[in-house]
Amino acid sequence: MNNNPLDIYRGLPKEIYVLSIATLVNCVANFVYPFLALYLTSRLGFSAAEAGRYMTIASCLYVPGSLIGSKIADKYGRKRVMLLSQLAMAFFFALCGFYDGQLSIAYFVLAALFCDGICDPARGALKTDVTNFGNRQASFSLIYLSLNVGFAIGPMVGGLLFSTNPRWLFWGNAIALAASTIPVFLMVKESKPDKEAIEQSKRGNAIDKAEDGGLLKALLTRPRLLIFALAMSFFTFGYSAVGFALPLFINNLFSAKGPATYGRLMGFTGIIVVVGNPIVISLTKRRDPLSNVMRAGILFATGFLPFIWSKALWQLYLCSFVFTVGEVLWVNNEHYYVANHTPISHRARFNAIMPIIEGTGRALAPMAGGAIIDSFSMDWLWLGAVASMLVGVCIVCILHGKERQPHQAF
Repeated sequence: MNNNPLDIYRGLPKEIYVLSIATLVNCVANFVYPFLALYLTSRLGFSAAEAGRYMTIASCLYVPGSLIGSKIADKYGRKRVMLLSQLAMAFFFALCGFYDGQLSIAYFVLAALFCDGICDPARGALKTDVTNFGNRQASFSLIYLSLNVGFAIGPMVGGLLFSTNPRWLFWGNAIALAASTIPVFLMVKESKPDKEAIEQSKRGNAIDKAEDGGLLKALLTRPRLLIFALAMSFFTFGYSAVGFALPLFINNLFSAKGPATYGRLMGFTGIIVVVGNPIVISLTKRRDPLSNVMRAGILFATGFLPFIWSKALWQLYLCSFVFTVGEVLWVNNEHYYVANHTPISHRARFNAIMPIIEGTGRALAPMAGGAIIDSFSMDWLWLGAVASMLVGVCIVCILHGKERQPHQAF
């Protein structure tokens, strides 16, 4: 018997391998976003507060872009929306390279982020279209693995470019975005279900059967998915609160060595994601996604709680190992569950609205985390993150119980 964890990536749809390569190329050359705040302050003269407000505006622009792009992708097709929006992003980043050090860059980046919002739902719908219930989890895992390999490499290259030739932060990102459209254009067919497939789906009883009407009507036919999204908002709150507090905590512990220590710790978690991704998925693929998400939440809580008394570096690495394994389990199964329950007629629109609902906790976490630290202490933030995770686990547990009773109306 072959127990090689990488075997889960054999025999996947050709389109998934193409999308994985495109994702890897994009993420390796994702130079702009990781260094955007630093570029605004050091090259454009923004204050920290101005840079923070700019980043908030940039995040908000993603939302209308996502909603617009999802509607177009469900109506006209995923592939063309994805490719055109990526090329538009490449265009705006290329312009930034010609205007290095000028305020115009701030506006071009906002335009690029708006296009990114248009692109993501189409990309998410495409990868769901080309997979099925049997290979979807492994397919999503491979794309997630490609993303993390790229993000492990990209910031190192981006840091060198930032110091030596900042224009190439933008030009490199633009070239990668444009280049990654070529294999998708040549090797991936338009995946949007045709009218006949949608009508046939409506007559069936599959959990991803098509629905009539707009986004709101389709969402109301999936109450379990909405409850799951609520649970995930507690997960994103706890995870983002820890992400906000951890560099501050490490800086307080190690003073001048804090930033370097934090960087090494994040590098360690990146290695765990890359190495652990196929292992975790191969060990848990036979369990249903809701039970895996519950286990992920427990691993998060188990990894977060010891930060209250952790002072030694090895303790921080151990905590990080535990919650990073939870992250791998969470990300793969959360996407898998949502994709399986999304109507085939509304896949792009669900790929836009679900991250918005789930991301409520992520949006609130930095503000709430800062208030907790200032008003109480860092220990209370760790406890709050643990509590948020456990609330999410309880909601998923209730949902899991209902799904084991298929005749329940809820």
